[in-house]
Amino acid sequence: MLPDPMPLLSLTNVTKRFNGVTAVDSASFAVDRGEVVGFLGPNGAGKSTTMRLITQFYEPDEGEIRFDGVPLAEAGREAKRRIGYLPESNPLYDEMAVAEYLDFVARLRGLTGPDGRRALEEAIARTGIGEVYYRPIGELSKGYRQRVGLAQAILHRPDLLVLDEPTEGLDPNQRVEIRRLINELGRERTVMLSTHVLPEVRHTCSRILVIHRGRLAADGPVEQLTAQAEGAVQVHVEVLGEGVAAALGSVPGVLSVEGPHPRGGDRVAVTLTTDGSRDVRPDVFAQARERGWTLYELHQETRSLEELFRQLTGGAGE
Repeated sequence: MLPDPMPLLSLTNVTKRFNGVTAVDSASFAVDRGEVVGFLGPNGAGKSTTMRLITQFYEPDEGEIRFDGVPLAEAGREAKRRIGYLPESNPLYDEMAVAEYLDFVARLRGLTGPDGRRALEEAIARTGIGEVYYRPIGELSKGYRQRVGLAQAILHRPDLLVLDEPTEGLDPNQRVEIRRLINELGRERTVMLSTHVLPEVRHTCSRILVIHRGRLAADGPVEQLTAQAEGAVQVHVEVLGEGVAAALGSVPGVLSVEGPHPRGGDRVAVTLTTDGSRDVRPDVFAQARERGWTLYELHQETRSLEELFRQLTGGAGE
């Protein structure tokens, strides 16, 4: 039997303190090659500190971080060559043109000559910044600034891409664009995405880590952790018939009924809020058959990441 492959990144009991305050508390997890991992938590939970530990901006006070099996403390520059990082603040030189800035980053990365040109052309094409390539960074929109930040992060074709709040402050259209780009990048490399915006995780990640008060609160596939969410569940029903709200309000497990709302003709829609202890859809179907209703829709909402997030963080806000 072959041994399990070594993870690309692993943290073992990693702790970081600032002036006696514990920002990261005994964090342990591993990230395999090819994973796109969402790192979730309310503001101040320790997400950015963990990212900075992984990218060697900070050293852990306790525990160990390994990259491709080698302790970061020993790997040094070799690990940095294989990690791309977009900080939350996305520090850019506003007085530089995009072309000047990326050429500067390429030289810092040791990318010169034909290899450097190819790397630049690939990063420009991947991030869609060709039309602003010769413009000063200070004149760019927030969306394009994020694209330039991503371009510098992928310029050296890193094995691990660490993105700290990459869609923070963007409008909905810009969020969609950056999300699409992250999806594309995730097909080729390992990505860690720090955010407190839960829809970003659903659309970009296959696995999530939830951190709260510096400690890891949950770790698993998105679908698995969503299924763990407990609490009220909503069921949407649309029927052609009479006495719908009263009949469905008497179904065991139904806490409340919203509606009925007209849907054209004699059709009505209601939303049932249940206690989540049982699936009420078979009872709704039985009611429709018994009362001669025509059933047009019977849909139960998937339990949400929001519910899980609030349970794990005690309802902590952003």
